[in-house]
Amino acid sequence: MQGPPGARALRRAAVAAFLAAGLLSWPGFVAQAHAFKLFGITLFGSEEEETEVIDPVSYSATLSAPGAGKELAERLENTATLVQDAEEPVSGDLGLVVKAREDRERLVAVLYEEARYGGVVRIALAGTDLDELPPIPRFDHSRPVSVTITVEPGPVFTLGSVRLEGDAARLDPATYGLVPGGAAGSVRIIQAGERIVRDLKAEGRPLSRLTTRDVVADHATRTVSVTLAAESGPVASLGTVSVKGARAVSSDFIRRYSRLDDGQPYSPEQLKKAAERLRALSALSSVTVREADHLAPDGSLPLTIEVSEGKFRYFGAGAEYSSIDGAGLSGYWGHRNLFGEAETLRIEGKVSGLGATTDYTSFDYTAGIYFTKPGALLPRITWDASLVAKRETPDTYTANSLTALSKLSYELNDRDTVSGGAEIAFSESEDAFGTNTYLTFALPFTFERDARDNKLDPIEGFRLTAAVTPSYEALGGTVFSSFEGSASGYVGLGADDRLVLAAHLAAGSVVGGDGLEDIPTTRRFFAGGGGSVRGYAYQEISPYNNQNEATGGRSYTVGSLEARFKVNEKIGIVPFFDVGTVSTEIVPDFSDIRMGAGLGLRYATPFGPLRLDVALPLNRFDGGSRYGIYAGIGQSF
Repeated sequence: MQGPPGARALRRAAVAAFLAAGLLSWPGFVAQAHAFKLFGITLFGSEEEETEVIDPVSYSATLSAPGAGKELAERLENTATLVQDAEEPVSGDLGLVVKAREDRERLVAVLYEEARYGGVVRIALAGTDLDELPPIPRFDHSRPVSVTITVEPGPVFTLGSVRLEGDAARLDPATYGLVPGGAAGSVRIIQAGERIVRDLKAEGRPLSRLTTRDVVADHATRTVSVTLAAESGPVASLGTVSVKGARAVSSDFIRRYSRLDDGQPYSPEQLKKAAERLRALSALSSVTVREADHLAPDGSLPLTIEVSEGKFRYFGAGAEYSSIDGAGLSGYWGHRNLFGEAETLRIEGKVSGLGATTDYTSFDYTAGIYFTKPGALLPRITWDASLVAKRETPDTYTANSLTALSKLSYELNDRDTVSGGAEIAFSESEDAFGTNTYLTFALPFTFERDARDNKLDPIEGFRLTAAVTPSYEALGGTVFSSFEGSASGYVGLGADDRLVLAAHLAAGSVVGGDGLEDIPTTRRFFAGGGGSVRGYAYQEISPYNNQNEATGGRSYTVGSLEARFKVNEKIGIVPFFDVGTVSTEIVPDFSDIRMGAGLGLRYATPFGPLRLDVALPLNRFDGGSRYGIYAGIGQSF
C-alpha cells in the first residue's frame, strides 16, 4: 500500500512474457523434445522418456459392471490399469497375468471402500479365467490378447455391532464415525483405527498402537461387525535427540532449532511442527523426525532427526515484459548456509522500463543485499538485515533512496509473531511538492497472527497484521508515525472446497508533520495496482492538487472480495471486486472512492498457484488507466 514498493505503474495493456528466477539454472526451465516445463512444472507434453518393452505383448481390455451405477462404474474403470493402459504392451505373457492379478486386488479394494463386501471380480485372459491359467501361460500373439473384466458389485453393507476394546474401550465409537447402521466402507474403518491411535498418542503416550482390527461381514443381514482394540502404553517425555545426515549444517543448530528438548512431554503435534519448522530452512532439502520403537531406561522416548542438505549456492535470472512499461531484467546470487547454521545471504539487482523509453534515467533500478539468521540468540528469534538502493520512477514521483534495515522477529507461538527493528533511509525525490531530500530514522514494530491453512493458497482461516512505525525526519526536524492494520479471511464451501470465499481489508494513517511535504514521498500512502485496487495503475489512486499532480495521502482504506472456484485440480477462475480510497486527512473522508472488478485465472503448481488477473476500473480517472493485467505466484491475498 505504501510508497516504497519499487515497481513501475501497473497500467499494463498486456503481459507478453513472464519469465522468473531460474533461467540460468536450466534444470528448472527445460524445453525437451517431447515436453515443455516452466518452473519445474510440465505444462504440456510428457516428461516420461520412452522405454523399450522386452517381449511386448499387445492386448485389448473391456470392463463391465452391471448394476454398479454410473459413479462406481467410472471409478472401477479408472482403477483398472488393464483398461487405462490398453494401448501400451506388457512385457511377456507372464507380465499380462501379473498385471491382471494386481488389477483384481485394486478392484476388490474399491468395492470394499464402497462397502460392497459381497462383490466379485472376475478376469479372463484369452477366454480363460485368471485362476485357471497354467503357471507359465502361452497366448496367441497373432492378434491382441483378449482381456475381459467382469465386476459384480453386490449389495451395500452397513455397520452392525461396533466394539472398542483394550485401552480404546473408554472411547466413543461415534467420535470416529462408527455407528450401527452407518456407512461401513473399508477406508472409514481403517481411518477410525488410525484416529484412535493418534488420539491416544496425543495423550502423551508414544507407544500407542492398534492391536486388533477384526471386520466380519454377515451376508445374510448385509452388515459388518467391527472390533478395534488398542494398547496405549505409558505416558512419556522426550529423551535424547540425535541428528543424522547433517554435514555442513551444524547438528547442534538443527537440534536447537527443532525446539525438541529433553524432558518436555511427548506430543505428536510438536514433532510434526518441528519437522515443518526445519523443512522451512532452505539449507535442508528433506527432514524426517523418527521416534524410537521403545522407551529409554529412564522412561523417555529417544528421537532421531534425519536430514538431507540441499545445494547451498545458487544463482539465477528473470525477465518480464509489458507493452507499456517495457522489459525488465533481474539477476541474483545467494548462499543458504553461510556460516553453518542455515544463514542465508542473497544479492540481487533489477532494472525495468527497458524499451519503453531510450532515456536510461527513466528506468527503475533496484540493488539489494539481504541477510537472514534463523535461531538468533534464541530458537524462536530470526534476525533480518538488508541494504537496498532504489531508483523509482512511477507516474506519481521520482525517488532515489538508500535504506538500511535490521530487525528481530520473535515467534510467540505457532500463530503469533512480533518483530521490531531500526531503519535508516536517505531519499531524494521529485513530486508534486518539488525536489526534496529526506533522512529518516524509524523504529518499525509489527504483530502478525497467521491462522491460514496454507500461506500461498488458503482455504480456511484468517490473517491479522498490525504495524506502528515511529519516525524522525532529521533534515526537516519532523516527527511522525505511521499506523497500519489488515485482516484477511477465508471460507471453503462445497465438496472438496471447490469454492473459496476470500475477503481482505486494510487501512493506514500517518500522524505528525505540519504538511504532506514534511512526510517523505515514499512514506505517504498511494493505492492502485495488483496489491490493492486492480484495474488502476500502480499508485494512481491518490489525492491530486490543482495542477492534477498526485500528492499521496495521510490515510487509506482498501478492501477486496474474491470467489475462488476450482474448475478442476489444476485450473481455477476468480471473479473479484476491489475498492479503495486515499485521503489527505488522518482519517479517510471517503469522498473519492475508487472501485475495480475483474476476472482471474489460476493454475495450480506445487509451490502455489500461478495467477493472472484482468481488471477494469469502474470509475476511472480522466485520462487514467482503462484496464490492468497482473501476473504473479500465489493468491492476491
